[in-house]
Amino acid sequence: MTAVVRILLRRVALLVPLLLGIALFVFLVMRFSDADPASAFFQGANPTPRQLHEFRARNGLLDPLPVRYVHFVGDLFHGDLGTSALTGARVADQIATALPLTLQLTFLGLGIAVVLALTCGITAAVHRDRLPDQAVRVLSLAGVAAPGFWLALLMIQYLAVDLGWFPAGGYINPADSLTGWLRTMALPALALSLPVAAQLTRIVRTSVVEELDKDYVRTALGAGLPPRVVVGRNVLRNALMNPLTVLGLRVGHLLGGAVVIETVFALPGMGKLMIDAVQNGDPAVVQGVVLTTATGFVVVNLLIDLLHLLVNPRLRAA
Repeated sequence: MTAVVRILLRRVALLVPLLLGIALFVFLVMRFSDADPASAFFQGANPTPRQLHEFRARNGLLDPLPVRYVHFVGDLFHGDLGTSALTGARVADQIATALPLTLQLTFLGLGIAVVLALTCGITAAVHRDRLPDQAVRVLSLAGVAAPGFWLALLMIQYLAVDLGWFPAGGYINPADSLTGWLRTMALPALALSLPVAAQLTRIVRTSVVEELDKDYVRTALGAGLPPRVVVGRNVLRNALMNPLTVLGLRVGHLLGGAVVIETVFALPGMGKLMIDAVQNGDPAVVQGVVLTTATGFVVVNLLIDLLHLLVNPRLRAA
């Protein structure tokens, strides 16, 4: 068994207690919140106390808390996230409908952030303390300070309303029109990615600058190797360890930011699903969305760890 496989199995084994802990936390938060599935089910119907009691008894809401948690975890292992008290639909089905759009937005934003961060960060490091470096540092600082929802509103005002280059909201399925999908997703993905790109740019610049100051780089350049070859083959491979680590953490920021961005651009993803559930007092849907998002964050960080192993042989040896 290779070192990578052993490490992968060990990390996957650690995921089980971590996910159980996340499930326990979400379960307790939702049970001690003011959200009441019975009130959501009878919303606007003026139910009697007996009707509320019968609903709670029928759905196990009167059982002791440990019993309810055991049933909750058992349902999770069978892929059952519960039923919406408001619509009666399975939460898993609602998430399956909304999740693809959120994944599209998140990974499109992630791709834009990575491309911008690598391009700007490497350019700034290679031209250290010169005009390109100063410009990148100022822009990255502004990007870190600018909230994503504020950027989204500015983009809607100037690029959608004033100039008409992009739609101000809505969603077109890529299966129906790839061009239409790109136009509807361009502004949300940019608004989501720019703060993350700004943070990653600063980290990439710092890592590349530190690597360029090392002896092996000066030796390679002194031996006559072209700077492009030295940077591309050696410097980047060693310098991207820190940015990769931060990238895994920033995925959580992208998933969380997607909730706000989807609301601003009226995209029918996980964000809109969660906001509607909170407003309507539907705890099962809120619980399902939070669990799905947290699980996605954990899995992405596992993939980042594996990417570390593939890039850095010293970690495999350790």
